Amino acid sequence: MKIGIIGTGNMGRILTEAMLDGNAVSPSSLTVTNRTLGKAYELQKSYQEIHVGDTRETVETSDAIFICVKPHDVYTVIKDIQPYLSKDKCLISITSPINTSQIESVANCSVARIIPSITNRALAGVSLMTFGENCSKQWRDRLWSLFEKISVPLEINEDVTRVSSDIVSCGPAFFSYLAQRFVAAAVKETRIDLETATELTSEMLIGLGELLSKKHYTLPALQEKVCVKGGITGEGIKVLEQELGDVFEHLFQATHLKFEEDLSNTRAHFSQ
Repeated sequence: MKIGIIGTGNMGRILTEAMLDGNAVSPSSLTVTNRTLGKAYELQKSYQEIHVGDTRETVETSDAIFICVKPHDVYTVIKDIQPYLSKDKCLISITSPINTSQIESVANCSVARIIPSITNRALAGVSLMTFGENCSKQWRDRLWSLFEKISVPLEINEDVTRVSSDIVSCGPAFFSYLAQRFVAAAVKETRIDLETATELTSEMLIGLGELLSKKHYTLPALQEKVCVKGGITGEGIKVLEQELGDVFEHLFQATHLKFEEDLSNTRAHFSQ
């Protein structure tokens, strides 16, 4: 299977690197392009066998084409590549505000939406998958097999797209921020230095992930094991319970509000 990547920004590059490092595709079967071709050539420096081409070449020489651009640019990209699409190809968007029905309305081929996560770069985490109504079973199976090599693929319904993406795709940034605040507070309130606190926190998070990955504990069981009644951890948990309040509820409210704004903008494009 030949893969084309349109857009080698953050997620386009991460997706490319994950597929190559996970041996999901061979470098010689991958063609990449970007509005600024210099970014695509930068990627080629690390993987010399990949091809860099213009948009037309990327589409014409590929079986599966991933559109890895910002939501407001997706419609324009699809209209530009329309003449080079054919029924045997599959077009995949990685952006949440654009659904498969919208893409199918302007693309005469199999269609899917696959929302990756930065965790896929470590060949871990989840990839959120939604298939178009006219997406062939062959393409569903091929894409599922492809993403199994770099992640845990999970098919989701349209009505939970945003919250699923919040958890899978935005979650690493949210928890990275919390971890940084955790480290900064430790440095401020004690004599520990920033480098040591950062290393300890990073290794703790890696260990936490391993415990969950190996299914030694669930999240509630893990808290219960560490939080001995009357102990120090319990005192810390009390503070979290008192001060976190509805912060996460507000977080999901904010992401969904922005999502509605993005949905409105993309609807305007696809209703043209």
